[in-house]
Amino acid sequence: MRIRRKKWARPELDACNYYIDNAEEMRGKWHEAFADNSRPLYLELGCGKGVFAAQHALKYPDINIIAADIKADMLAVGRRTIESMFGAVDRTHDNVILLRMNIADISKFFAPDDSVDRIYINFCNPWNRGKHNKRRLTHTRQLVQYKTILKPEGEIRFKTDDDQLFEESLEYFNEAGCKITYLTRDLHAENFPDNLVTEHERMFSEDGKKIKFLIARFTNEE
Repeated sequence: MRIRRKKWARPELDACNYYIDNAEEMRGKWHEAFADNSRPLYLELGCGKGVFAAQHALKYPDINIIAADIKADMLAVGRRTIESMFGAVDRTHDNVILLRMNIADISKFFAPDDSVDRIYINFCNPWNRGKHNKRRLTHTRQLVQYKTILKPEGEIRFKTDDDQLFEESLEYFNEAGCKITYLTRDLHAENFPDNLVTEHERMFSEDGKKIKFLIARFTNEE
């Protein structure tokens, strides 16, 4: 998603006590970044305006979530989203962190000791031009990085409106040694109990696009 440069972004992020810019320094210590480090740790890759992360943190106060994006301007919008949604219910945001990082280099910022329980990939850039496929967050070379930081029983939840991305991602998950434990090509036609609808999901659905969704786990077989 493209976003215009915002002059207020950096000052607001610098003053935000749950924003982290020095990701490499936190490698292997992400649980320690939260007030309660005994909670399960979830990671959203490509958090956009932060709606999903805010919804998740509010609905599941016993789970810590890191919302990551490469763009500081986007994360600044996410900070305002979190402030607004948490403020509306008078709750402190002690279980959510905003993180700026290049997801392509995630292994530089997360270590096996970080023991991530779940990774969310929601409506990422489809990069459907052939020469750009490797930039996909679901590409095989990305999935093998995620495996190193996920717990053995950890899972990846992937959601998109893009047919081509979804079908080709199925091949990537297979190549990376994943087992698909849940799959639907029309999420809203099913009564999936744990779905948080973001603004993009609502917009795509209103445009008549079906939402594709899967849950994958690594088989841990060599």
